[in-house]
Parts: sequence; structure tokens; C-alpha cells
Amino acid sequence: MIKRFIVIVALFSAFAAEAQENVSSPYSYYGIGLTNFKGTVENRAMGGLSIFADSIHVNVQNPASYGRLKRTNYSIGASHDRIKLETESASDNAKITSLDYLALAFPVSDKVGIGLGVLPYTSVGYRILDMDEGSASLLNGRGGMNKVFLSAGWAVTPDLSIGVDANYNFGNFQNTQSINRENLQYGTTDVNRSDIKGFTFNFGANYQKDITEKLKLHVASSYAPAMDLDSDNSRTISTVDFSSGTSRLIDVRELDLSNTQFEAPSRLSFGAGIGERNKWFVGAEYANVGTSSYEDSFSFRGDNGEYEDASQFSLGGFYIPKYNSFTSYLERVVYRAGFRYDGTGLIVNNESINEFGISFGLGLPVGLEFSNINLGIELGQRGTKDSGLIQENFMRLSIGLSLNDKWFTKRKFN
Repeated sequence: MIKRFIVIVALFSAFAAEAQENVSSPYSYYGIGLTNFKGTVENRAMGGLSIFADSIHVNVQNPASYGRLKRTNYSIGASHDRIKLETESASDNAKITSLDYLALAFPVSDKVGIGLGVLPYTSVGYRILDMDEGSASLLNGRGGMNKVFLSAGWAVTPDLSIGVDANYNFGNFQNTQSINRENLQYGTTDVNRSDIKGFTFNFGANYQKDITEKLKLHVASSYAPAMDLDSDNSRTISTVDFSSGTSRLIDVRELDLSNTQFEAPSRLSFGAGIGERNKWFVGAEYANVGTSSYEDSFSFRGDNGEYEDASQFSLGGFYIPKYNSFTSYLERVVYRAGFRYDGTGLIVNNESINEFGISFGLGLPVGLEFSNINLGIELGQRGTKDSGLIQENFMRLSIGLSLNDKWFTKRKFN
């Protein structure tokens, strides 16, 4: 067990140290970038639902789920995005591959479970070239925030479990603008960087109740209060010589910027669903995110973004033809589908930037310990071509491993 734990900690450290650029979107310029989906491939394939919790899977969206664990679970997930960016007059393509989460959860008693892991919280990644008569401006950005979490869940009764996440957020994002004008030997480069750190918390509850001999009601809720994070800000303005065909810095000036705090937004979710044990489940969920707190947090960068509170909706479920079939592998496969509509809270040129997606997935059984390889595909859209903005059409392919084991098993013989 100790050797396994050492390997897991090493993987967490490698994940956290890796500066992933796991988004390619001009909308990631604003605020602290685009907020990543916090969940597993299984959740994403059901439209992002966090309601369902069982005894063998990690649910990193709601810490109350750890109170229901009966086996140790290792989970890792990655995705590959293909994106088409379009305006009224032009289009471009991008692709990105990223590691999405790494988590470990295990029961420490019949009623208490622990979880820990790391996942990207927000991401910044874009490159925009703006050509005008006699001048060219290049905007590019990279970075983001990661979240390391330690969670605990407690089954208060057979029906009700509660839990809490303690999250340490850290990372940085850097935005660069380079301007070069025709017939001028020198251009300018302006670099803004913010290093972020601080704690946030998330509280959850999960309630499951048999309402008939076959049907079970599932109700879940989570709440993350708004918390202040520290932002160490810096800005560098450079004069650049482009005459030699390369960029050579002539004069570099670092400006004094005060360190600030910004408010990580609150998030309240509530959902309900109904299902038959080991057969099927369908549910719906609503979340409100207090992203209006970003309104005055990044004025030093002059990003011209406006913010409002965001609303998010999810609908989805799964179906298993026959979970204990001995004759047909396909009957033991979990078939998932879902739909989501997300308000990002960002407003650009008086247009609200929204996102929606439709998703499908498969849970493929592996071995004898209830382990799965989970596959997912999502087709979606972000933004709009109205008001001179950019519309992003994306296809996301996801793969995740959910591996089960037994820890703390008492030996019958020494």
C-alpha cells in the first residue's frame, strides 16, 4: 500500500508541475481564463451531471460521494479537442490535447471515505493576429490555474451523506501584446503576468432513497462559497528591434504593479434524478456561479470584459442492458448520453458568451474488480459571430481509467 501511495504522490507532483496549455480560445484572454470542467469522463458523458454517486467510482464534483465508497479507486482522464474558429469573414482550426484529472479515493471505514487529486481549474491559451493598414498586432496568452484537493465524505445515514473539499489553487497566466508599425524600425511588446494562489472550499450533500421496489430517488447539492485569492501582478514593456528579421529587445522596463486579491466566485448546484439500481439513471442539474465578482478584479490589464452571474444546466443519464451478463460483453457496457448549456458569465461587445454541448459515452468493463475504461465524445459550440466576435465549434474526445482495488483488507493468515 505504501509503495502505491508513493507512486500516486509522484504522479500528482508531475501533473501539478506541468504547465499545460489545454485550451485554444480567444475568450480565455478574459479574467483568469476559461473555467475547466471539474469532473470525470463519466460525468462529462452525461452532460456534466454530478448527482449520481455509487460505491466504486470517484465523483470529484461532490465530496459527499466519498461517504459511499466501498473500494479504493484510481482515476485518470485525458481529452483531445478539435476546434474550428469562425468570424463573419474568416476561419481557422486548432487542436489541443490535455490531461484533465488525476484522483485517488478510498474508504477508511464503512461510513467515511477520503479523496485527493489534482485537476486544472482555469486555462489560458490563444494567439490572435490583427492586421490593419500599416500595422500588425499579435496577442498571445498561456497558463492557467491548477487545483489540488483533499476531500472527505461521511455517510450520516444509509440514505444521506455529506462531505467537504479543501482546495489549494495555484498557477499563473501571461498575456503578451506585440505591435509593429510599417516603416518603423522599432515596435513594442507589453507583457502582463499574474501569479495566483489561495484556498477554496466546497461542501456537498447526497441523498438516495428507495421509492419503490425498483426505483431510487437521487438528490444532490453542493456549495462553494466565494473566497479571496492572492494575485501577484507584474508588467513589462519592451522596445523591440525588428529590422534584422528577428525580435531583439532594445529597452526593457518593468512597471510597479500592486499585488491584489480577487474573489473566486461562489457556486451553488442542485440536482435530482431517478433510476433503477445497476440498470439505468436519468437526472437534471442546475448551477449558479457568481462570476460577477470578476467585474473589477482585472482592471489593471484593461481587458474590456464585463461579467455577470452565470447559470448552467445539465441533463443526462446512463443505461446498462445487463450488468452481470456472463454471455455478452456488450450487455455489461454502460451507455451514457447528456446535454449541457453553460453561461460563462463573460460579456464581450454586449454579447453574452455561452456554451453548449451534446455528449455520448461508453463504460467498458475491465477485469474482475469493477474497473472501467471510459470513452466519451462531445460536440459543442462556444461564443457567437455576432458583433464581430468569434464562434468556436468543437469536438472533444475523452478517455478515462477508473481502476478499483481493495485496501486495508485484513489477512486471515500471517
